[in-house]
Amino acid sequence: MRRLTVTAERWPIAGGFTIARGSKTHAEVVVVTLEQDGCLGRGECVPYPRYGESVDGVLAALAAARNAIEAGAERAEVPGLLGPRAARNALDCALWDLESRRSGVPVWRRCGLPAPVPVVTAFTLSLGVPEAMATAAAAAVAAGRPLLKLKLGRDGDRERLAAVRAAAPRARLIVDANEGWAPESLPGMLAACAEVGVELVEQPLPAAADEALRGLCRPVPVCADESAHDAAGLAALLGCYDAVNVKLDKTGGLTPALDFAAAARKRGLSVMVGCMVATSLAMAPAQLLAGGAVVADLDGPLLLEKDRQPGIRYEGGTMFPAPRELWG
Repeated sequence: MRRLTVTAERWPIAGGFTIARGSKTHAEVVVVTLEQDGCLGRGECVPYPRYGESVDGVLAALAAARNAIEAGAERAEVPGLLGPRAARNALDCALWDLESRRSGVPVWRRCGLPAPVPVVTAFTLSLGVPEAMATAAAAAVAAGRPLLKLKLGRDGDRERLAAVRAAAPRARLIVDANEGWAPESLPGMLAACAEVGVELVEQPLPAAADEALRGLCRPVPVCADESAHDAAGLAALLGCYDAVNVKLDKTGGLTPALDFAAAARKRGLSVMVGCMVATSLAMAPAQLLAGGAVVADLDGPLLLEKDRQPGIRYEGGTMFPAPRELWG
């Protein structure tokens, strides 16, 4: 018999976190723990209000599926038990971890992937006034973080771009507008990004406005985030986007994320691997996808006041493979 434990946790964010849609001071996560044959498997998710999710909703969904989960449901059965996104992600990752513990075989090997290696992750600069973002950029570079992700999507973005570039002239830059730009301003904003050497722009327009990207000259590659959820939706993105951001909380776990990434590459789209603000337990499964990604954006624990222990080791902008004691 399998035992399911579900807990809600709040992790303080260092200094707060602001994007175009708003600000928060804590990361609210849900952790699924499965116990079977003396082994524990865990998975962590972040309910995302953008998709109508809440901690209470995720807890209720997992409670409704408890009997099937404890009766021994396998990963292939998870989509029939839970809707997509956060709750499904936590359960799917907990099952991967449990399978690994019971078999003694690491998850990466069970997936048929290469062993994880250190990767450079982006470091996110919260949306703020240009001066504050410039100061944060300089501090990040001084801390050995060469790849910066700028949260934009409000008036004054051109000034933010110029200020960050002046403060960090040699840093690699990517931008995330979180659906905050308008179609009429997009050509000018992409040109402004190109002028300061931005390498990738993530979700510039609301998902409902994707068609405005079709046929548009894109001097900087554009990556779908809120518009990209699973392999089934890829066809609609072709011609509008150059890349997709694979996040386990969107796809519903590592299992569909692997399929999503493979299908995107097959269709000629580049893959970025992203995360929500969460602990190392949420980063560890996503890390398995980072090796083949054009950008790894797995800095969630770096944005917290403290991380789960044991956690993933970060040295500057380098993220090291997750310890076996944590996950996988």
